[in-house]
Amino acid sequence: MGQPTNGINRHAHRVIASLNREQVDYLDKIGKDAQFSSGLKLSRTQILAAMVSALKRLNLTGEGIANAGQFEQRIVDVIMHEARGDRLHDE
Repeated sequence: MGQPTNGINRHAHRVIASLNREQVDYLDKIGKDAQFSSGLKLSRTQILAAMVSALKRLNLTGEGIANAGQFEQRIVDVIMHEARGDRLHDE
C-alpha cells in the first residue's frame, strides 16, 4: 500500500488545471510519442507530475516571480543554462 500505481502515487492530491487546447494537445502528443516508441502511453497526469519533478530537480522556486510568463522564462533560462553546463547566479 502507498506504492505508486502506473507512476502515480496513490496518496497524491487531485489538482484541477485549466489548459488551453494547444497545451492539452501537446500533453497528448507526448503521451502518444511514448506509446509509439516504447509501447507505454503516458497519461496527462503522469506527464504533468514528471514536469513538476523536473522543476524541483532544477531547484526552481517562485521567488521574485510576478506572473506566469516570467516563470516560464525562468524555466527556459534554467534549462538552457543546464544544457550548456552553465551555472546561473542570483540576479
